[in-house]
Amino acid sequence: MSERSGPLADVRIIDCTMALAGPFGTGLLADLGADVIKVEPPGGDMSRSVAPLPPDYANASAETTAGIDYGGYFASVNRNKRSIVVDLKEAEGRTCLLDLCEHADAIVENMRVGVMDRLGVGFDVIRARNPKIVYGALRGFGDPRTGKSPYAEWPAFDIVAQSMSGLAGITGPSDDGGYPCGVSVGDIYPGTLLALGLVAAVYRARASGEGQFFDVAMYDAMLAFNETLIANYGYAGKQLPPRGRHHPNLAPFGVFPAKDGHVSIAAPTSHHWETLCKAMGREDLIDDKRSANAFVRCRNLDFIEPIIAGWTSSLNKQEIMDLIGGEVPCGPLNTAADIFNDPHIAARNMIRRVELPGDNPEVAIVGAPLKFEGTPSEMNHRAPLLGEHGEQILDELGIARNPT
Repeated sequence: MSERSGPLADVRIIDCTMALAGPFGTGLLADLGADVIKVEPPGGDMSRSVAPLPPDYANASAETTAGIDYGGYFASVNRNKRSIVVDLKEAEGRTCLLDLCEHADAIVENMRVGVMDRLGVGFDVIRARNPKIVYGALRGFGDPRTGKSPYAEWPAFDIVAQSMSGLAGITGPSDDGGYPCGVSVGDIYPGTLLALGLVAAVYRARASGEGQFFDVAMYDAMLAFNETLIANYGYAGKQLPPRGRHHPNLAPFGVFPAKDGHVSIAAPTSHHWETLCKAMGREDLIDDKRSANAFVRCRNLDFIEPIIAGWTSSLNKQEIMDLIGGEVPCGPLNTAADIFNDPHIAARNMIRRVELPGDNPEVAIVGAPLKFEGTPSEMNHRAPLLGEHGEQILDELGIARNPT
């Protein structure tokens, strides 16, 4: 593990989260240099065994560096972290967690409501040991401390947050009942807000000397993410249907067919619309009463969409980019292979090659999206094996006990 860099290099976080939402948020903080100590139960984070799995996974063992005990799902959101095994069901483990919290700026968890309190390591107990600590919780429907939801005790996953926030209802073909997104945005966006909330609360704690509790509800986060649904209904009582490939309030603003796939084109402004019309050889559309401005184009999408689609479908993706790229907001609908070959990705260092323990080939994961000139965020360590840094952490912090 190389020396941590990044603007949060002086921040230490005790990470008791598992699966995706919480680890994604703490992963962002680790990318920014924070010392994220991943506290795992004896069996490890449940996501360690989720595919894709490397060839040597079957030989993995927590007691050896041969083999590996996690797959790509875990690797993507737990890089730059250190792992320690702590059994919170045992008194020794609970004592160890409290000792760790004495040396930390923040602790985060995504357990069901009341679990940490029943274990005897809830916010009040931890705050008594470290008054400056920030305690962050990520739950499906929030914590009763900040507003008791009737669903507070319900478990939740990404698909639940997408569905209840209305996002799944406005995604997919326009003549269907809605679809979940292709990525677990119901986990990833709440996790991102968790990271933002933690940084804000730590900033406040350092200024005031007093920590605090904060939480993110997945439902709340996805409602904020899905603001267009609320704005359309709140302003005009308009119930948005599944969006299909086009925007409900802007036109053209959607996905169009090409010879070799699809492209996105967004030309809602007068300048962009005129530029697109000229590229298509359809200057007549600039003054046509059915497409002369953004308002009428939205009402006449069934008129302009076939015209644009007819033009794009006669060209391949690169030909379209050559004609309007840099002039009209546009982009190809990339596959993973396209992304790996995109020069932007290399220029921005957004695909990182990682060596794994054991007899495994080098793999690739996504890089850090936040870039700092003075304190660059780096990938200084692959995701940890279960308990890999336990002794190192305890020695470093002067905690003279070995958790199970």
